[in-house]
Amino acid sequence: MKLYFTIFQLLVFICILYPHNYVCAAITTPKIFSDNMVLQREKPVPVWGWAGAGDKITVEFAGQRKETTAGADGRWEIRLDPMPACKEGGVLTITGNGKDVLKFSDVVVGEVWICSGQSNMAFGLGNAEGAQKDIEVADLPGLRLFQAFNITSSSPKNDLRGRAWTVCSSQTAGGWTAVGFYFGRRLVAELGVPVGLISAAWGGTRIEPWTPMEAFDTVPELSEYIGAFRKDVQAHRETLPEKINAIEQWLLSARKAVAANEALPLEPDWPVYPGRENFHPAAIYNAMLHPLVPYAIRGAIWYQGEANASDPGFLYYHKLRALIGGWRHAWGQGDFSFYLAQLANYKRDSKRPEGGEGWANLHNNQLNALAITNTGMSVTIDIGDANDIHPRNKFDVGERLAQWALALDYGKTNIVASGPLYRDMKVENNRIRILFDYPGGGLMVGEKTGRGPVRDVKNGKLQRFAIAGEDNKWFWADAVIEGDTVLVSSPDVPKPVAVRYAYSGNPEGCNLYNRAGLPASPFRTDKW
Repeated sequence: MKLYFTIFQLLVFICILYPHNYVCAAITTPKIFSDNMVLQREKPVPVWGWAGAGDKITVEFAGQRKETTAGADGRWEIRLDPMPACKEGGVLTITGNGKDVLKFSDVVVGEVWICSGQSNMAFGLGNAEGAQKDIEVADLPGLRLFQAFNITSSSPKNDLRGRAWTVCSSQTAGGWTAVGFYFGRRLVAELGVPVGLISAAWGGTRIEPWTPMEAFDTVPELSEYIGAFRKDVQAHRETLPEKINAIEQWLLSARKAVAANEALPLEPDWPVYPGRENFHPAAIYNAMLHPLVPYAIRGAIWYQGEANASDPGFLYYHKLRALIGGWRHAWGQGDFSFYLAQLANYKRDSKRPEGGEGWANLHNNQLNALAITNTGMSVTIDIGDANDIHPRNKFDVGERLAQWALALDYGKTNIVASGPLYRDMKVENNRIRILFDYPGGGLMVGEKTGRGPVRDVKNGKLQRFAIAGEDNKWFWADAVIEGDTVLVSSPDVPKPVAVRYAYSGNPEGCNLYNRAGLPASPFRTDKW
């Protein structure tokens, strides 16, 4: 009773000393709502939170006034009507029962994107190549960031831990996601509207913990994987009663031993949940993304895959299907855009014509993911570092992701979304003709150094094309640009059936670009 009274007194003292909205109001909202936030333009904007059951809630913003009533569980939600972009910050006011008030200031309306993945998305701008000059001129009031903190949960949470929305400046930008910064900066420059980034990225994480649990059941190819995990969880739960009983008995004995100043009894085996917590299916989604639903967004950019590089066959592609489909179903805002960064070149290059080592298979899985509706991919095979899994050139990654958004989401017809992407092949006697999407004004042999633009290598020779016949034996090939296609051949393969390009984790010398200065993705035409 004494402890309870002390805590009660403390709470009263805090409310008197700090009459802040979040402490004393009977109404609350998730942390994604704060001063400086960006609301999505041209879409209904959900605003939600909690109050007393049956409380009348009023939300006011930009001339709109909406009312609702909190449900039996205290949750309430309204949807503001779609709004045009607005750079001038306004006040979003939430009132409960006509007296308890929350006010969020400097709220703008523009474009909202989620930036997620593992360490290459989390990589800070302050450590990126050439970023110091960018940081010095980063006073961009229209660019804002909400930072979700790393946390897991075995069940979906209503709120998350994070840093409130911050405005981009030379003082704040250095700690931002570098890829997100360059992506957002380009959108602000091209669109002239505010852009909000929601950063939720965690180094070393696999794709599975980012995926809603129910999404695994929508992809039959993942039934064996998710079934095995659920079996492990069930086995764990079945051991809990015995282990908990042993722990309780130990606690009783330990208390007696401490009181008598005697040696403690041997500790029992404590129950350990299967595997690493931040590898569990849905564990990160539950804690870091589910609390954001249904905050209105335009789409998501995704830089992840290093931790799944050993996934065999097309497994990672099917996991991407589950992730993307799961997020879209959760948000209920249709098939919003999802753009991924293909992993950059890394590690040793075997220089074998068949390739296949390193991240080759993962690159292929990422390319195949473009078959999913409203997806795109930033090809980064030319900006990596053989000795560093975290290439420091994040400028081109963000810029190339922005190209997709500008071309597909915002109708910028003067912008080419991608470098050449393999579409089809045709056998023409002893040659194979490769056809591409996104030829971008024509194909060329290119050369790139650092963050600089790609240089057109006149009379240059294409590298890293390989060709094979029905015997599945691969040879380096001669490859010649002809219009928007590439003709591939080899005197060692008189009857070719398949072609591979840049099919290794670090295909040194690969140099096929379009004239928009964007690299071709690695690809294979075979399924051997």
